[in-house]
Amino acid sequence: MNPADAVTTARAVAERLRKDAVERQHANQPPLAEIQMLRESGLLAVDPDDHRTTHTVTRLVSAGDASIGHLLGYHYLHLWRASLYDNGELARSLRQEVAADQLFVAAVSNPRDTIVATETDDGLSVSGRGAFATGCAVADRLFVSATRADRAARLVVVARRGAGGISHPSDWDNLGQRLTASGSIVLQDVRADPGDVLGTFPADEDDSSPRRLRLSLVSLAFQAVLTQVLVGIVEGALAEAAQYTRETSRPWPASGLESAVDDPHVLAGYGHLDADLRAARLLADEATRAFVQADTVGLALTPAERGRAALAVSAAKVVSSRTATETTSRIFELTGARATARSSGLDRFWRDARTLTLHDPLVYKAQELGTSLLTGEVPLITAYS
Repeated sequence: MNPADAVTTARAVAERLRKDAVERQHANQPPLAEIQMLRESGLLAVDPDDHRTTHTVTRLVSAGDASIGHLLGYHYLHLWRASLYDNGELARSLRQEVAADQLFVAAVSNPRDTIVATETDDGLSVSGRGAFATGCAVADRLFVSATRADRAARLVVVARRGAGGISHPSDWDNLGQRLTASGSIVLQDVRADPGDVLGTFPADEDDSSPRRLRLSLVSLAFQAVLTQVLVGIVEGALAEAAQYTRETSRPWPASGLESAVDDPHVLAGYGHLDADLRAARLLADEATRAFVQADTVGLALTPAERGRAALAVSAAKVVSSRTATETTSRIFELTGARATARSSGLDRFWRDARTLTLHDPLVYKAQELGTSLLTGEVPLITAYS
């Protein structure tokens, strides 16, 4: 699927998701039907190296349903990062399988997880519990990050859906992003062949090595994808609120007007929110461009280049997070009291935004930007920056 077709398809999928988003959120079922929709649309097979297209597709789908946009954005991210590891043959075969069979990929990669890989006579045994394993319960392929039992290295292992020893407790019942299947995962003696290992990272290899520096882009990729999801939430919220105002909202009696859309306060309110959205979208796209530049350099990436990309992503994350929480709250001031009815579904945008913006504390992104401004230092490499 070429980029233009991918964007057109993403808009169509977003509209389909939007139509019954309220009912699906209230039902709170695993997103099996939604993943099947993505399969049938062909979006799962979009080139994961084309970040400009995948980020745009992620944003567009998120406007219709932020949970499904989140899952799709992570799918592209995991396929892209597979090529950064040592096992190029496995990475290539994964991409071929995804393209041929429209497979969905997810990962267990929370930095606070305690998953251990123990060597056996014929491979590895992987056990432990992962928190916030977004999409894993409905994925065809899982990337599992684990620590070797002797703590000499970290590994990324690929597992298939339905593999023995994998279970998914029904413990995801959060405020928002309810259809991301972001509950925990339990692995009990999950067997893996040596050929299932995507990459191995010695504990004594620091971030100054070219390989580790390039792999550190994965942290920025997560932040850039979540930024696009947040911008998508704002787009969806503003579009649905505007429709509600046009079709349902009543003018305030003191205005002396016949229609809410003629109220200058309402018009100015939407104007401010639209301006904020435009700014957030521009910064998100700038972050994507910076990330693409850093990714294109490959193993020649320098700490300074990586740092510039990190600052662009942090700036976009700060603005998109603030815009998402403010917009999804303020739309109720413009739609009116009746818009708080559960049937309107406008609350889902705030719930999704509030949940996502707590993924990692925003104040630390602002601190990175402030530190760079005052001292010239680039952000430290962490699992979140």
